[in-house]
Amino acid sequence: MAAHIRRRLRKGATTTAVAAAAVAALAASQAPAATLADGSAGSGDPKAAGEDTASGETDGAATGNSPYYTDLPPLVTPDKPGSSSNLPAAGRAEAGIPASILAAYKQAEQTVGTTDPSCRLPWQLLAAIGKVESGQARGGRVDANGTASPRILGPALNGQGFALIKDTDGGAYDGDAVHDRAVGPMQFIPSTWASWGQDANGDGRKDPNNIYDAALAAGRYLCANDRDLALAADLDQAVLSYNRSTEYLRTVRSWFSYYQRGTHEIPDGTGTLPSIPSTPTPSPRPGGGSGSSATPSPKPSPSKPGGKPSPGPSKPGGGGSTSPTPKPPTPKPTPPSETFGSLENAGTGPLRATAGQEFDERVSVLARNAVGAPLAKVPVTFTVTGGTGTLFAGGKKTVTVRTGTDGTATAPKLQAGEKTGEFTVTAVAGTGRPRTLTYAATVTARQADAIARTDEKALVAAPGEKFADAVTVKATYKDAAAAGVAVTATMVKDPLGVIDNDKGPYFKDAKGKPVRTLTTLTTDADGQLRLPEIFADDDEGTYLLRLTTEGGASVVIKLTVEAPEETTPEEPAPGETNAPEPTETPAATKP
Repeated sequence: MAAHIRRRLRKGATTTAVAAAAVAALAASQAPAATLADGSAGSGDPKAAGEDTASGETDGAATGNSPYYTDLPPLVTPDKPGSSSNLPAAGRAEAGIPASILAAYKQAEQTVGTTDPSCRLPWQLLAAIGKVESGQARGGRVDANGTASPRILGPALNGQGFALIKDTDGGAYDGDAVHDRAVGPMQFIPSTWASWGQDANGDGRKDPNNIYDAALAAGRYLCANDRDLALAADLDQAVLSYNRSTEYLRTVRSWFSYYQRGTHEIPDGTGTLPSIPSTPTPSPRPGGGSGSSATPSPKPSPSKPGGKPSPGPSKPGGGGSTSPTPKPPTPKPTPPSETFGSLENAGTGPLRATAGQEFDERVSVLARNAVGAPLAKVPVTFTVTGGTGTLFAGGKKTVTVRTGTDGTATAPKLQAGEKTGEFTVTAVAGTGRPRTLTYAATVTARQADAIARTDEKALVAAPGEKFADAVTVKATYKDAAAAGVAVTATMVKDPLGVIDNDKGPYFKDAKGKPVRTLTTLTTDADGQLRLPEIFADDDEGTYLLRLTTEGGASVVIKLTVEAPEETTPEEPAPGETNAPEPTETPAATKP
C-alpha cells in the first residue's frame, strides 16, 4: 500500500440537522466536480468527509478511510437471483443496478476469474462496495464509455477534521494540487490508484473515474494477499482492508447478501441514491482497501463554509470526537508490487518433437503482481509428467527457474524420449494458493522423407526357394541418415502398393509361417535396414514389395520367381564325335 496512506481520519459525531447544513454549504461552493457530500443531496456521492492518513501514518485504506453511505437494503429482498421478475415492490428500486455499472462489475469478475481464478471474486461484492462508496456511481451517472460525469471526488484531505495527505498526483486525478482526495465510483486516493489502477476498457488510460477501470482495480485489490473470497474469513478481511470499520463490514455484507438474492438492470442515471452518511467505529483488523470509515457529514466549523468539520480529539479513524479509543498498531499490507497476482503463458508455442530429438520450443511463463505488472524473482518449478521418457536438458524431470526483470521464466530445453505419445509440462509458482499452468506436449515417431535400395542387383529366386540376395535399403530425412525410423514391408499387386498380395514371395514369422507384411522393422544408426529372408512359393512370375516409412517415404522393389534355365550338350562338328579321346597307355617295360 502506498507509503503515504497513514493513520485513520478523525471523525466527529453529527446529527441529521448538521449533516443537512453541511450539504447545503458544500452545494453553495459550486465546485466543478461532484463531491461525496453532494450525494446526500441527491446529486453526488456520499463522501463528504476526507480520507485517512492524518499525521503521515498509513492505515492501509485506499480511500483514506473516507466516509461511506450507511443505508441498508430493504427488509423485503428479491428472491429470484439474476432476474427482474417476481421482485417485491419494496425491494425493486434498490435491487436495480445501472446497466454500465452492472456490466463493469461482471466484466471485472470475469477478468479476475481468468488471471486469478483461486480468488473466486463475486461481482456482487463489487456491487455492494460500489453501493456504499458512491451509490453505484451516483445512480449510474456515467457517459457512454462508463466515465462518471462530473467526476466523483471526496473532500480535500487537508488535516482539518480529516487525514492530512499532501498532493501525490499534481492534481491529475482529483484536480487538487495541494492535497489528495478520494476519486471515482470506487473512491481510490491518487497514490493508491498509482499502484492498483487498471485499464479495463482498453482506451489506453487508467482512469479512476471510469467504472470499468475502477471496478477491475477494486477486484484485484480485494484479491490481494492470496485471498479466497469464497471463504467467509477471507471475504471479511478483504472488506475490512477496503475500510477498517466493523460497521462498514456489516453494511457491505448486507448489500452483498441482498444482491446475491437477486438484481436487475436499470438504465444508466436512474439508480436510487443513498442518503445516510456514516459515523462508523474502526476495526483493528489488518488490510487496506478503497472503502472509508469517516463521517460524510461531520459537524461543520462555524467559521468555514462548505461543511468542513473541526478535527476531533479522537484517534484517527475513531468513532467519535468526545471519547477517543486507542487503536493498536496494525500490520502494513503487502505492497501490490510485491504481491503475486497471476501466472500466464509467455508465448509458448506447440510442444512437438520426434522421438530422440530436441524440442525446438521451450516452455515459458510470465508472473504478474496484483496490479498486472511483471513480477521478478519468483521461483517457478517446471515438471515433466508422462511415459515418453522426455526430460529437460541435463536429464532432469523437475527444474526451478526464477523470473527475470520482465517477469518471465523459461525452462531448459526438452529432450524427447524414445517412446511416442503425449506428456505434460506443469509450471507452478507462488505460495499459499499456488498458480499452476499445464502444457500438453507430444513425442512423434522418427520420420524419413526418402528410402531407397543400396544396390541395383536383380532379385530372382526359383519356385520354392529363397532369394539368395538380401534386400537392403537406406532411409533419409532432409538428406541425412534417418535412424530409428519404423518401416513397413508389404507384398503388393500393383506398383502403387494399394492392393496387398496373398500369393508369391513371403517372409516367415517367428513360428516359420508365411507372412506377407512386416511392421516391426526399424532402421539402424546409419538409417539402413536389411530385410529378413524372402522366400518364393511355387508360382512363377514378377512380384512387388513395397517399403513405407513413418513420414510417408516409400519404395517399390521387383521380385522375380522363375525356374533356372536347363543346359544341353553342344552338337559335334562334322567328322567329330562326342566320344572321349583314348588315353595313351605307357608301354610295358621290357625285361
